Amino acid sequence: MKRAKILMVEDEANVLSMNREYLEHEGYEVASASSVAQARFLLEEHAPDLILLDVMLPDGLGWDFCAELRKKTNAPIIYLTSRDENESVVKGLLQGGDDYVTKPYDMSVLGARVAAQLRRAGLTAQRLLEFPPLAIDTLTGEVTLSGRPVSLTKKELQLLTCFVRFPGQRLSCEEIYRRAWGEGSADASRTITVHITNLRKKLGMDGGGWFEIRSSGKEGYIFSKVRY
Repeated sequence: MKRAKILMVEDEANVLSMNREYLEHEGYEVASASSVAQARFLLEEHAPDLILLDVMLPDGLGWDFCAELRKKTNAPIIYLTSRDENESVVKGLLQGGDDYVTKPYDMSVLGARVAAQLRRAGLTAQRLLEFPPLAIDTLTGEVTLSGRPVSLTKKELQLLTCFVRFPGQRLSCEEIYRRAWGEGSADASRTITVHITNLRKKLGMDGGGWFEIRSSGKEGYIFSKVRY
């Protein structure tokens, strides 16, 4: 299956990095630019299937660049904007945009918007995220362990998905919260601890299961397989 190609135009380095990590682990091929000038070059080089476009860029406005893009590509364009005023949204859509996401946003919301636009274009990402015998259907949210369904809340699903994307890596509570839910929190450690406790129970980690989530250093965790 062809991997959908995404061009992301965003000048905030942390947002660019976080979005890229998330989208690549969702199965997309991602090219990134921090300015309109870079985006023009990458547009010719990569022929993207979808474009994520920040509104405020150092060398131009996303609205104006969108009008330029529409002369060169029919790829869906999703704005990444801090503005949620009706007038701004309408302007962007009239310039040729297909959708918008208002910052700060949950990564799962961004993923859903991207997937929806690509489905209309007949393209998809890698649907099944696997760390045998664990499998996560990223489209339906269904989780199975050794073929048996595991019922998780939305927050638990997002947290588990984050861990499966980064097995064996130490993640701080701040990183986990940001990657799983797309934002920071002053109470990240407490919130994550509660959800990890639930995941351990539901995945049988307290009784010699396949996986473990162990503490690492101060406010950090590592997800790994303990049976092979």
